[in-house]
Amino acid sequence: MACASREAVIDFEFLHGRQNETVVKELCVAISTASGTFRFKSSYKMADHVSSENGIKLSVGHIEYKYLHTVVTEAVAGFTLLNAYGVSKVTFLSTLTGRTIHNLEDVDYPTPDTITNTGVHCHATNFLAQPKRCTPSIFG
Repeated sequence: MACASREAVIDFEFLHGRQNETVVKELCVAISTASGTFRFKSSYKMADHVSSENGIKLSVGHIEYKYLHTVVTEAVAGFTLLNAYGVSKVTFLSTLTGRTIHNLEDVDYPTPDTITNTGVHCHATNFLAQPKRCTPSIFG
C-alpha cells in the first residue's frame, strides 16, 4: 500500500481460539485514499464454525496465519502514526507490532457503529453475506 499519508488506521475481525486467544481472520490498514485487506487462514485445525459475533467463517482465508506478524509489521512500516479503536485492539496490535498504537476512543472519535459514508471500506465478501465496514476514516 502506498503511503500517501503518514497516518493509518488498523482494524481487524477476529475469532476466539481454543485458549480464548484472539485469532485474526481479516485485517485492514486504511489511509485517507486507500485501504488494504488481509485475510488469514485458521491458526490451527479444528471443526469449522461461523462466529456468532461477526459472521466470519473459520476456514476462510488465503494467508498462512504464521505470517500475521510479518504482514502487519510490513503493512504499517511506512507510517509514523498508527490508530485503532478500542483498548483490546490497541493492546493486541501494540504487542504484535512492538509499536505505539493510539486509541481513537481517547480522542473522542465516534464509535465505528455510528460512522456512515466514510469512503474507506474493506469488504469481507468471502466472510459475510453483507459487505462490512472494516475501519473508520479519520481523515475527513
